[in-house]
Amino acid sequence: MAHLWAIPRVSRRAGRVWRRNFDVFCKTWKVNFFPPFIEALLYLSAIGLGIGSYIGALNGVPYVNYIAPAILAISAMNSAFFECTYGSYVRMYYQKSFDAIIATPLSIEDVIAGELLWGATRAVISVTIMLPVLVAFNVISLPFSLLTIPLAFIGGLMFAGLAMCFTAITPGIDTLNYPSFLLITPMMLFSGTFFPLSILPAIFQYVALAFFPLTHLVSLMRMATLPAPGAILLLNITWILVATVVFCIISINLMRRRLIV
Repeated sequence: MAHLWAIPRVSRRAGRVWRRNFDVFCKTWKVNFFPPFIEALLYLSAIGLGIGSYIGALNGVPYVNYIAPAILAISAMNSAFFECTYGSYVRMYYQKSFDAIIATPLSIEDVIAGELLWGATRAVISVTIMLPVLVAFNVISLPFSLLTIPLAFIGGLMFAGLAMCFTAITPGIDTLNYPSFLLITPMMLFSGTFFPLSILPAIFQYVALAFFPLTHLVSLMRMATLPAPGAILLLNITWILVATVVFCIISINLMRRRLIV
């Protein structure tokens, strides 16, 4: 178990893996551009304006404004997580891209680090595409909401590391459905996204704060977009930074063990 905590030797050449994925993305940008754009419209229209018309305001904030930062956080989570689970697994197992890259001077650590950076970049791209939609609906506050872009990168890197841990241990691509449905979906619903955590029983609040990464990302996004300074700002930032480092280190070491064996 000790090797899982060993600091990986990652070089600047990891950027070449990131660039490879970026070049592929640019060739299919039309397919990748519209999903986050349409997703923002659907969430705001169906939940924000539709359900929001019955709810009114939460904590003195119109409901559509309340869920806007959660939409950004969910998009960052989904983009990074699915890129580094299904996307990375396809590149590793079916396309054999990892084997081909490792045959060059790049190391396994460089390859996985590049994948993690790309997962974080996908989160940034999704949030950046969504921001103009939220501005058009007048549900976020400028210029503070621009802080969601660096937050998307940090949060995306955290979820990319978490995703790569599952990719490293999954026996087949179908098995990735388990973390998708048993972890990502509950987080999307019970992380203070569509309603305050305070209305849940104390035990569920504890679980959300202690074990759900999305809870802290949603809180930070909400502080940036409303803006609404929160008492647990330092806790949220610290939790995300620590989790990001832990997930990334473990995921690189797990992938190294899988690819070497």
